[in-house]
Amino acid sequence: MSHDFDLFVIGAGSGGVRASRIAAGHGARVAVAEEYRVGGTCVIRGCVPKKLLVYGAHFAEDLDDARRFGWQIEGKRFDWATLRDNVAAEVDRLNGLYQNTLDNNRVTTLIGHARIVDPHTVEVAGTRYSAGTILIATGARPFQPDVPGAEHGITSNEVFHLPELPKRIVIAGAGYIATEFAGVFHELGSDVTIINRSDTILRGWEPALADRLLQISMAKGINFKLNCRLEQVEKLETGLKLHFADGKSIETDVLLWALGRVPNLEGLGLEDVGVALNDKGAIAVDASNRTNVPSIFAVGDVTDRVQLTPVAIREGHAFADSQFGGKPTQVDYRAIPSAVFSNPPLGSVGMTEAEARNAFGQVRVYTSDFRPMKNVLAGRNERALYKLIVDAATDRVVGAHMIGPDAPEILQAVAIAVKAGLTKAQFDDTMALHPTMSEELVLMR
Repeated sequence: MSHDFDLFVIGAGSGGVRASRIAAGHGARVAVAEEYRVGGTCVIRGCVPKKLLVYGAHFAEDLDDARRFGWQIEGKRFDWATLRDNVAAEVDRLNGLYQNTLDNNRVTTLIGHARIVDPHTVEVAGTRYSAGTILIATGARPFQPDVPGAEHGITSNEVFHLPELPKRIVIAGAGYIATEFAGVFHELGSDVTIINRSDTILRGWEPALADRLLQISMAKGINFKLNCRLEQVEKLETGLKLHFADGKSIETDVLLWALGRVPNLEGLGLEDVGVALNDKGAIAVDASNRTNVPSIFAVGDVTDRVQLTPVAIREGHAFADSQFGGKPTQVDYRAIPSAVFSNPPLGSVGMTEAEARNAFGQVRVYTSDFRPMKNVLAGRNERALYKLIVDAATDRVVGAHMIGPDAPEILQAVAIAVKAGLTKAQFDDTMALHPTMSEELVLMR
């Protein structure tokens, strides 16, 4: 049977664009449907614009520190609109590049919401298209709780478009999105409060790093209201009033929901064609990204395996190589590096200490707790913390975790070593690069 397309991709984010490009390169006739903008969460409303805000915010401390290095900075002033609009312009540029990638690879782009009609048919804006294979790559969206007045808050989707810098901002949540935006808005001059139902931030991360970030953040002046339950958001003429279960309340100009992300499944027609979901409410797939419907696959955050852009890209690439390139490929999810671009940032790869003890029993833990050279001269008391987790039986480094300046940049190189299964002895045998922060990784005895 002849189809309009060999592959129909729903969603033009990181995973969908990569799958489309690679499949087209293998000779497939490909269409991709996108209802918003090509580029997805990461490029349009996620990691890229967020990282640009992080860069912008860090100048606040850099300009203060410059005095200790002999620079006289007079009359410094921050303008939110300039940063906001320049970031938006960069997003527009990247959106254009992504569209060019699709066009140059002869991928047909359809703008509109896509709905799966049957295992080989997709409808977009009233027109139906047939395809041999369908790939769902619709990503995820911020979770908004069922709290009275929740609609008065914003999410990470809207935070990049604030008309003005808030004097006060409350961030609900304590994961990577919450801690990253807390650092950004604090440095830009807002009064920042993080609220969370538990007493833990960055759940799932190496606890020593999370504790260090909490200590540093509090010392900087970020407020934390932990072990609290938000029950109502009240709209006032002067802003918002947040009411908690303990009877207390606080007022703020902006409430930012940062409570995690949920897969984008609504309106896809999954129930009509019988695509199964897993126990987390995401699309269930096997190791080859195939759903229970043989012609329908899914990659990226909509499957809720590992919600990271590079993972979605790898999954999309593996899918295209497997289905259209004659190269069966599966993604290896071991030792995936991750980062939190907080202030200071965190980087992590491999097992936490607790995970390693559960897996191996006997482990050796090496730490380096130091004040970076720049912080010393700048008069900042912030200390960096590096931690290596080693399997005692094999001497393999099975985890590396760090918090401090440029931690994510350093961690990427360490991730290669952890992925390769290098031993602590091989770390030790590597000559230090002095004077750097990264030399601490080969000096732990």
